[in-house]
Order: sequence, then C-alpha cells, then structure tokens
Amino acid sequence: MSALTTLNTVLHDRYTGSGDPRYCTTIFGSLDPDPVSGHVTVHLASGGHPSALTLRADGTAAFLPTPGGLLVGILPEADFATATTVLAPGDTLLLYTDGLTEARTGEGRGTLFGDDALLAFATEHAGKSPQDLIDALTGLLDDFGDGLDDDTALLAMGVPAPAPATKNRP
Repeated sequence: MSALTTLNTVLHDRYTGSGDPRYCTTIFGSLDPDPVSGHVTVHLASGGHPSALTLRADGTAAFLPTPGGLLVGILPEADFATATTVLAPGDTLLLYTDGLTEARTGEGRGTLFGDDALLAFATEHAGKSPQDLIDALTGLLDDFGDGLDDDTALLAMGVPAPAPATKNRP
C-alpha cells in the first residue's frame, strides 16, 4: 500500500496547480507463495481500479471487492482499498482495465458490456489456464469492434494445476 501512497504524493504534488492535472486508477499487489501447499496468497491495494476477478478451478468466478479506493493523485492524502485472497492450484486471478467493462455492445452500440457480463464470461472460463482466459478475452475484445474505444489491458496469473496422476503398471 505504501507504493500507492508514494505514487499519490508524487502525482498530486507535481501536477496540482500545474494546469495539467494527472491522476490515474491503479492496482498494486504482492504474491506470497506457499511451496508446501501450492497455494498463493495475493494482497492487493486499489486506487480506483476495477475489482480483480478470481476464477476458481472448481468452475466458479467472483469479483475480489476493493470498494472505496480513490483515484491516485486526485487528493493530497487518499485512502486505498485493500483485499486479500488465496489462490489454490488451478485458480486464476484476472486484472483488467475499465476499457473492457465499458466497451459498447449491442445493436447501435448503446449498451456497456458491464460487470455482470464480464462475471458471466469469466465463469464460463473458470478452471482454464490463464493463457486460455487471455485468448478468450482477446477474442471477445476483437468482437467488440468499434465498440471498444478505451484503453484495455489484461493480466491473468494462475497457480498451476497439478499434473494428472499417471497409473503405474505392474
């Protein structure tokens, strides 16, 4: 969290009153792997960034809420939201920018893709590898065509699922 506090101070001090204000959304995290269990504890701090998504090996998906995180650089002192989750083997964490959820869809491109559609899409891909998830999301973004008008970044990281056991033959 101190990284976001430092970034906030620099942006606010350097650009406030400059006639060219600078602020951003960001998410910062650290990973704490447990080599014994194969689990990875993820600690996140958010400055106004969309909530991360956890996709579980069991086929479920959910947002990892980080409510209340303020844009970085907008105020001299800002509160940032924190969240922690544990990823088990086969689980994936997805970070993305709001260009994904704010993509315009539907006839006439008047509807935002939105959080509910992203969660449904993620649930359909839960249990798959991070690369498979990125490939599916990239295809989705391509399908948006001219409905995609904001920057979009994706990052999926996962804990490798255990290799299937092989049967020993007598």
